[in-house]
Amino acid sequence: MPEAIDIQVLHELDQVAEKELNRHLSIAKEWFPHEYVPWGQGRDFAFLGGEDWVPEDSKVSPESREALLVNLLTEDNLPGYHAAIARIMGTEGAWGQWVHRWTAEENRHGIVIRDFLTVTRAIDPVLLERARMQHMEIGYAPDHGDKVLHGLAYVSFQELATRVSHRNTGKASGDELCEQMMQRVAADENLHMIFYRNLIGAAFEAFPNEAVKAITDVVKGFQMPGYTIDGFLRKSVAIANAGIYDLRLHHDDVLMPVLRKWGVFELEGLSDEGEKARLELAEFLENLDAAATKFEERREARRARIAARA
Repeated sequence: MPEAIDIQVLHELDQVAEKELNRHLSIAKEWFPHEYVPWGQGRDFAFLGGEDWVPEDSKVSPESREALLVNLLTEDNLPGYHAAIARIMGTEGAWGQWVHRWTAEENRHGIVIRDFLTVTRAIDPVLLERARMQHMEIGYAPDHGDKVLHGLAYVSFQELATRVSHRNTGKASGDELCEQMMQRVAADENLHMIFYRNLIGAAFEAFPNEAVKAITDVVKGFQMPGYTIDGFLRKSVAIANAGIYDLRLHHDDVLMPVLRKWGVFELEGLSDEGEKARLELAEFLENLDAAATKFEERREARRARIAARA
């Protein structure tokens, strides 16, 4: 059962949601997953008389292989995400139209990445399918339940984080077509981020204290939706060590740009509770920045040791 504040937020932002939906539809570009897949490189697997996957088949870097696996498994869990945002936003009016449009666009991401990885044999398809089954059987539940402001704040950061991860995964792959494909997917994620970010921006006018509190909660407890993937921590470390997505990128390229756009630290007239939340946010960001610097220093020292041994 939605709380009173959630009903108020949905009602207050209804016209904004309609405006942002229309803006999105006017600028979103139609594209086709099959056009990014080099079908001519495909060949049969053993079941049809061909050869099963071997590590030598993969032409992408080991680091991007891990990132592509995590990125695809995250996209695969779309049914869980759809159910979550449908509970938060509903399925009526502009909110409902956005939920369905967003889901349709997100579905293309899983289609194109999976087809590309299978045809090019970038990843063991047996490992990939087993990981998909295991990940989806766990399901998905938002950390903050069905709270509207928390949900909008989370996806504002998460969509941007996914964009950064996709783009850097493509760059790290060493494959020109893979990079082009991931850039195309990342472009969608950016438009999705703008939709959510603008809604939270509007929420500051009507619910400034509640918005700051929601943002603080989300930032302090943020984790990517694929965190339930088997071996996620180990894979995340490998991805961070490769510079595909790490604490520095999370702080500098995800959290801070969105917070600056909202003008969180320039807001005036907050209540004591709102101000307390903002101070907590500032302290957390300061600690995160320091942790990011330490990680960078350790990573550079590790790379220097490896280079010296080589």
